Amino acid sequence: MTTELVSNEWMNDLLLFGTYLASSLILLYLGKWIFKLTKTGIETEVELVEKDNLAFSFAYAGYFAGLLMAVGSAIYGDSNGLLVDLEDMAVYGLLAIVLLNLSSIIIDKITLRHFSIWKEITVDRNIGMGIIEGANYLASGLIIFGAVTGESGNLVFGIYTAIAYWVLGQVLIILATAIYDRLTPYSLHKEIEKDNNAAGVAFAGLIIAVANLIRHGLMGDFETWPETLTEVGYETGIGLLILPLIRTLVDRILLPGQKLSDEIAAQEKPNVGAGLIEALGYIGGSVLIIWCI
Repeated sequence: MTTELVSNEWMNDLLLFGTYLASSLILLYLGKWIFKLTKTGIETEVELVEKDNLAFSFAYAGYFAGLLMAVGSAIYGDSNGLLVDLEDMAVYGLLAIVLLNLSSIIIDKITLRHFSIWKEITVDRNIGMGIIEGANYLASGLIIFGAVTGESGNLVFGIYTAIAYWVLGQVLIILATAIYDRLTPYSLHKEIEKDNNAAGVAFAGLIIAVANLIRHGLMGDFETWPETLTEVGYETGIGLLILPLIRTLVDRILLPGQKLSDEIAAQEKPNVGAGLIEALGYIGGSVLIIWCI
């Protein structure tokens, strides 16, 4: 009898696993379809296969990484029953896909508004821009994950808070970008437009690091708006203050006798390795901040 019960539980778990997995794959496919729908004039297969466009590959891979985080937000956490879980996956999964694609418009029209990011990616094959776009998708996926995973009451209010959190996250990303551009001795827009891959990698690391802090601040059950805004503002504020310090420490410890800024933007061939070190310094710093808070 005991063996039969264990077997039935195992079969039920397997059935649930298969149902959730199939539903997730459907959402991923819808996400792929919406990506193509919103990128009119861009043929995905041509860019990936015929042109071997590495810049587009970075952006496209980042999109699916962010999409995975966004879709995962709908199935993360304790089960509320199969039907309720499937309803949440359908509603929050589709919402997450829409928000993820909107983030691409925001970075194109606001964050890096001085040029067309998709022209840089598809026409100029700007690898640094492709890396930034991929990081932007992943960052938005992290923010969506934090926005959706917490319990917020009924479904309608949950949708409302998820959208509000996402908007808040986008505003903070824009603010962090403006501060970063002010602090660096070179113009971020000019270096990216010059196909400076090192500058692109470094900036991509900053975007992911800030988004990770926002994600952590948003996760958890919704209590009140003041509490949520205080938590997010506290963690993001600490990050914006400490991340530049971390960059200085990385500069002094990992590149003694050299300056990251000079390696990235003040020589004929930008040092992509230096950009990668700066990016990992930001991401690692965000992880340490979360662990210490």
